Amino acid sequence: MEKEQLQQIVSQFAIQGDVVDVKPLGNGLINTTYKATTAGEAPDYVLQHINTAIFPDVDMLMGNIVAVTDHIRTKLAGDPQIERKCLRFVPAKDGKYYYHDGDKYWRVMVFIPDTMSLSEVTPETSYIVGKTFGQFQSWLADIPVELGETIKDFHNMEFRLWQLREAVKANKSGRLEKVQDLVDAIEKRADEMCKAERLHREGKLPKRICHCDTKVDNILFEKNGDVLCVIDLDTVMPNFVFSDFGDYLRSAANTGKEDDENLDNVSFNMDIFRSFAKGYIESASAFLTPVEIENLPYAAKLFPYMQTVRFLADYIDGDLYYKTQYPEHNLVRSRAQWKLFESADAHEDEMKEFIATL
Repeated sequence: MEKEQLQQIVSQFAIQGDVVDVKPLGNGLINTTYKATTAGEAPDYVLQHINTAIFPDVDMLMGNIVAVTDHIRTKLAGDPQIERKCLRFVPAKDGKYYYHDGDKYWRVMVFIPDTMSLSEVTPETSYIVGKTFGQFQSWLADIPVELGETIKDFHNMEFRLWQLREAVKANKSGRLEKVQDLVDAIEKRADEMCKAERLHREGKLPKRICHCDTKVDNILFEKNGDVLCVIDLDTVMPNFVFSDFGDYLRSAANTGKEDDENLDNVSFNMDIFRSFAKGYIESASAFLTPVEIENLPYAAKLFPYMQTVRFLADYIDGDLYYKTQYPEHNLVRSRAQWKLFESADAHEDEMKEFIATL
């Protein structure tokens, strides 16, 4: 879009100062983001086009985000750095936290200057991620409002297995025979891996407010390395704590690539697990139940299992959901994730022993 159009969109929000420039910011995969620079002493702002293909209910999305940031602000009341430690979204002039220009939905938040982000996964950064997201969940454990699911059934294992079974029935691509061994292996573990939904129905496992996209990139840091705040709040919604715990380890504890063709490269890194688990339990233990803590090793297995199911269902369907770079890409992804699942499974007793020491 032209700069003048973007400036006009920003002007629909209750910002301070005059916007003098709008330029692209970052390289996010979901929402298109710009930095709006103002004149004088007024703060700068972040303008985002909300991707409604992924988040169709903008009212729910922004209601969740504002409820979460408002609640965190109550926890940080009196902190002189509160404006750097919690995102602040700006309402449009009609009072809503988004603006519709007739075509696209937009939102604005205050830009936090002089920050940095990290992307390298190490035991040290994994400890920080665990501690930061454990604290994030802890702050939200007593939020007084009910949030909606911005992506329905996002981490619901029973739903993901249903999708696979529907793909197997239809066999749209004619590929089922090639992967029947993997389908059979998945089905053998299906009952065990749906434990979370079963425990929830039995009243033994609560849903919490989770981030659902735990990674070091989603933490903002001061230039000296101190943690400031959790960002990218679009997927914050009710879920089991296993979502934040297991999803991080699925990517961070993988010694290979998500789509590694050489399965010898793929294994579950226990050093990353120990560091992340230590940080997470340190900050989350005040609200975690014994059932939640006991099943954290299950969470570490759940997410490579779930991702195997998702990649395989898409492969059998004919590659309709995930972008692929070559015809067998989703199958390569599926087998790599299954290898990671098997490695995590082999380390389950070791994970349990470590957690018992914390």
